[in-house]
Amino acid sequence: MSILIKNGRVIDPAQNIDGHYEILIEGKKIRGVYPKAKGPKTDKIIDASGCIVIPGLVDMHAHLRDPGFEYKESIRTGTMAAVRGGFTSVCCMPNTNPVNDNKTVTEFILRKNYAEGACFVYPIGAITKGQKGEELAEMGMMKEAGCIAFSDDGRPVMNSLIMRRALEYSKIFNVLIISHCEDLRLSEGGVINEGFISTTLGLRGIPKAAEEVMVARDIALAGLTGGRLHIAHVSTEGSVRLIRDAKERGISVTAETCPHYFCLTEDEVNNYNTSAKVNPPLRTERDVEAVKQGLKDNTIDVIATDHAPHHIDDKYNKEFDAASFGISGLETAFSLGLKLVEQGVLSLKQFIVKISVTPSGIIGIPKGTLAEGADADVAIIDLSKDFIVEPDRFLSKGKNTPFKGWQLKGAVLKTVSKGKVYEWE
Repeated sequence: MSILIKNGRVIDPAQNIDGHYEILIEGKKIRGVYPKAKGPKTDKIIDASGCIVIPGLVDMHAHLRDPGFEYKESIRTGTMAAVRGGFTSVCCMPNTNPVNDNKTVTEFILRKNYAEGACFVYPIGAITKGQKGEELAEMGMMKEAGCIAFSDDGRPVMNSLIMRRALEYSKIFNVLIISHCEDLRLSEGGVINEGFISTTLGLRGIPKAAEEVMVARDIALAGLTGGRLHIAHVSTEGSVRLIRDAKERGISVTAETCPHYFCLTEDEVNNYNTSAKVNPPLRTERDVEAVKQGLKDNTIDVIATDHAPHHIDDKYNKEFDAASFGISGLETAFSLGLKLVEQGVLSLKQFIVKISVTPSGIIGIPKGTLAEGADADVAIIDLSKDFIVEPDRFLSKGKNTPFKGWQLKGAVLKTVSKGKVYEWE
């Protein structure tokens, strides 16, 4: 079947396109981009009047929980949440059960995605066996099976020698090492940012230094090895400064942050609000402004979701200390990111680059463009349409979000993923 998307404002930074064009889709591929009213006759027309038409979003950091924790999320529900949020490619972290530390688990994820996934899923393999930080996983075999990067996300690699070896292998296999930067000795027992609020609430804090000392270590190791380092979920002013300095010195490092780190501060955890419990924790207003500046000057390359769905019993039916860390973010990320455009931090084009084009390039997948021959991955979004965040209506099993009740702009009306059209009018 052929589909023509017409009457929308097409923005494709990879081709330097911003204007009214028509996009022809045949099967699962884009077959042409035409000037307005010049597209061919087709079986189906999608009228994108009043909307932007952009490459499908790419999330290089999400937790789909499958295999092993399907009561929290599955590949089916996670990918449906993704396309609802405009994402057509999702990179899933390895902290499943069993851990994705071998080709058998990698192949299982890919098979299951082929059978029931609404969008493309790219597995991220564990750096170490069992994510224990003691012995490197079989990175070469896992790459051959389909892993596109490696991370022990959820647990940092505390052993510096192991991390050095991983970065050395990243050069050999030309893959990314994604680092969860946290010194477990400094953060041990902590549940929120260390400071006035943690003291007031009587909760153990996680100091900013717990993130920053590991950012500094991994940058030093990247400089030593020449490996490919990516810093996950940057949350502090000090981390931004360290990454900026490393880039200026020519070290191969990229970085990401998430919407909650530029939209929220530690104030959200007042009244023991477990919705705002996340790792790394929400920080101060000064850190939020530093993260925004890092995005503006390209110190921070990517906006990712760190989608971390949890069952209600794990997140809400426990005391704050015992509640799980994490925010379910796939269905709100684009609209929250638009706040950066409203505030003048990023232009609309720059925002699209950070949530589609750049992550594709960093992890090395052929996404983030509407060029002829590309996969038919398209998001159609009404930038002016308001909606209220209602977690009960999420397609994700995870209803855990601190943005409940927020009024946001930028509703995803349609997503084309794997050539299939998903609509939410």
